[in-house]
Amino acid sequence: MIQHSEIGPESFATSRKLKTMIISRQITFAGNRNLKIYGLLSCGSGKRMKRSNRVFFADERDALTHGYRPCGHCMREAYWKWKSG
Repeated sequence: MIQHSEIGPESFATSRKLKTMIISRQITFAGNRNLKIYGLLSCGSGKRMKRSNRVFFADERDALTHGYRPCGHCMREAYWKWKSG
């Protein structure tokens, strides 16, 4: 799990570093630290969260290991599987 604060303060260099990590597939999912929800980087719900609440994951296993649940909007199938137990 990578927290937004670990990448650096909000700046052009930080945005560039984050983009590089996404392109190189070091980051494939994002999550909300307060709600403990993870989802796709393209999820509209995730894009509206505060920067200070953002965390990033290399893969689904990483998110699940840290106790996060799938997003009900962008990961509907995984969410229903998680919800059913």
